[in-house]
Amino acid sequence: MTIKMERIDKKTALKMYKEMPLLELGKMADSLRKELHPENIVTFVIDRNINYTNICINKCSFCAFYKDIDNPESYLLKTSEILQKIQETVDVGGTAILIQGGLHPDLNIDYYIDLLKTIKKEFDINIHGFSPPEITHIAKVAGLSIKDTIKKLIDAGLGSIPGGGAEVLSDRIREAVSPKKIKTEQWMAVMAEAHEAGLKTTATMMFGCGEGPEDIIEHLDAARSQQDKSHGFTAFIPWSFQPENTALGKGFLPATGVDYLRVLALSRIYLDNIKNIQASWVTQGIKMAQVALRFGANDLGSTMLEENVVRAAGVSFKVSQDDLINAGMAAGFKVMQRDTFYNRLKEFN
Repeated sequence: MTIKMERIDKKTALKMYKEMPLLELGKMADSLRKELHPENIVTFVIDRNINYTNICINKCSFCAFYKDIDNPESYLLKTSEILQKIQETVDVGGTAILIQGGLHPDLNIDYYIDLLKTIKKEFDINIHGFSPPEITHIAKVAGLSIKDTIKKLIDAGLGSIPGGGAEVLSDRIREAVSPKKIKTEQWMAVMAEAHEAGLKTTATMMFGCGEGPEDIIEHLDAARSQQDKSHGFTAFIPWSFQPENTALGKGFLPATGVDYLRVLALSRIYLDNIKNIQASWVTQGIKMAQVALRFGANDLGSTMLEENVVRAAGVSFKVSQDDLINAGMAAGFKVMQRDTFYNRLKEFN
């Protein structure tokens, strides 16, 4: 039996976050998941996260991945290397690639256009690429508007945009942990322009980096407000800050599993207009992701054939396609492969 619940406001959400017992919050989120997904199905996508460069001018204090351009460990992948990674993805049934990287000071828009065109010429695969900080950086270097930059990338083959670079959409927090990164208004502007241009995107939140409950609610409200306008977010993905090997993480206690489940459940309850909530096995591990399926999540994310950013912070969970299928089934669900846009492709028994 599901519970039909009216939209909650920020004040109510804050009270729930602070005061509602975890299992009660989870039960409410699970009921809303059932209402939105009555078929008792959880999904996953086969794709690969290709980080084309680790060179980045932002130098965020929570990031263990970035390198300065003159660092001997810095890199910019050759196009041939990227194509090889995509071929490996296609060979195992992949339908998309997630391509993201640092803000490289020497790359202009022609690099991105040529890369997209080359990929689309070689492969019939969705390119889910370039987070809002990257789009903003590309536009700035090119001297173009965000709107024109997105149009050029779409024309070259970009299929959708990931929600990376959001962290917590509170400028107070952003100024403290990533002062060089785009602010909330700019992140939202990229998403608004992408949706206006017809691109679907995801929305994300990295919490546990010094924010308070009020900041988390503001983040959720920003995503919900944009979705009311554009209906362009396909999913929301919260995950917790991984402090190891980061400047911010010295003496920093990471968010707990309880923290994760509380944020996840509240996300499902508050984001009544975003249909899909993704569990993050990449940061939480497959067992916690399995629990998340009863705290509001309906999606297990990606097989993630490659992941470098979280791994640089000392967290290296790895799962196979069978692991995802078995986790979903053991939690009592039917499991289906999907594409980037949540179209269901294949059911597993």
